[in-house]
Amino acid sequence: MNIGHASAASGVSAKMIRYYESIGLIPKTVRTEAGYRVYSEQDVHTLRFIRRARDLGFSVEQIADLVSLWRDRERASKDVKTIALGHVSVLERKIRELQEMASTLKHLAENCSGDSRPHCPIIEELANEDSPPVLAKADARFGALGKA
Repeated sequence: MNIGHASAASGVSAKMIRYYESIGLIPKTVRTEAGYRVYSEQDVHTLRFIRRARDLGFSVEQIADLVSLWRDRERASKDVKTIALGHVSVLERKIRELQEMASTLKHLAENCSGDSRPHCPIIEELANEDSPPVLAKADARFGALGKA
């Protein structure tokens, strides 16, 4: 099948398929004499695997490791679990950071009168060069990450 069909069947854009091939995430495909890529059902299956991993937020490097483990019938499941739990840790940290940013913005918005006057604590906070980064302030206000 051509790249358009592989894209439709896998849910991965043609641009990303070409990128994954260029970085070695998927093997170089067979080409016709005219130079068109030809994809097999196994290629599409691999692309679906990659798409699902991307949907879960795995990095390209992690996906490369997962694809390698997927292809390795002698793999140890602990290796897969280690990658997954490492990713969970990163996701949980990002969730905490996003919650802290939302909390900071809510606090600033609550202290903004929202009227026709120019005074606005949101703008003042963003313009304050002496102010520590938002997450550092959230850490100081709430203690260590995630311990509100």
